[in-house]
Amino acid sequence: MEHLFSDQSLTVMMKIIIAVFLSGAIGMERGMGNHHAGLRTHILVGVGSCLMMILSLYGFTAFSEEHGYVQFDPARIPSYVISGIGFLGAGTIIVNGSTVKGLTTAASVWTVAGLGLVIGAGMYMEAVFTTVLILLILIFLNNFEKMFLANKKQKAYQLEIELDRDETVTPIMEVLESHHLALADMKMKKQHDGRKMLYVELETRQALNEMKLFEELTNIPNIRTVSTVKS
Repeated sequence: MEHLFSDQSLTVMMKIIIAVFLSGAIGMERGMGNHHAGLRTHILVGVGSCLMMILSLYGFTAFSEEHGYVQFDPARIPSYVISGIGFLGAGTIIVNGSTVKGLTTAASVWTVAGLGLVIGAGMYMEAVFTTVLILLILIFLNNFEKMFLANKKQKAYQLEIELDRDETVTPIMEVLESHHLALADMKMKKQHDGRKMLYVELETRQALNEMKLFEELTNIPNIRTVSTVKS
């Protein structure tokens, strides 16, 4: 019983609890934004990497004391944690055409892994400072981007255009180019009655006059309807 609650065991449990709270703080911020990797994922990554660091520091102490000629590198296991966490971060990244989402969440998962290693090494003040800094970056820089960088980001539009069988896409492309819309993806599907459904994914950095765009598209001969697809 004394071995279970030794000073080293209490230190290990304290490190794990700190990892839960600090990793959970970052995970909660991600979860509040409805990101794929939220509270539970970040806690598991932080605690798991903390355990790997603890294993690297204390797990082989008895063996090394028994076999004095054997030496261990305490940085070996943490190095594999940092390189191996990439597969989990990649799972949070979503690529839709030319749009990429989830990069920030992937970076936060990778950072939380490093946070767990730092806690496992006993660098508590550094871990707390880093957690506060990460939260400030995620919360306040996100608002900064929305306020000052919104106009510089590409905005995505998806259109559904119903065509007659004899219509070509050349006049449509000319109208889209006149509104400074870049083509990201285009799909054509034929209906049973001979009509064609054209699905166009567009991007622009400028403000779009949708009413004028729809008017010019519907004025093209043999175009029946134009509508916006909600993503």
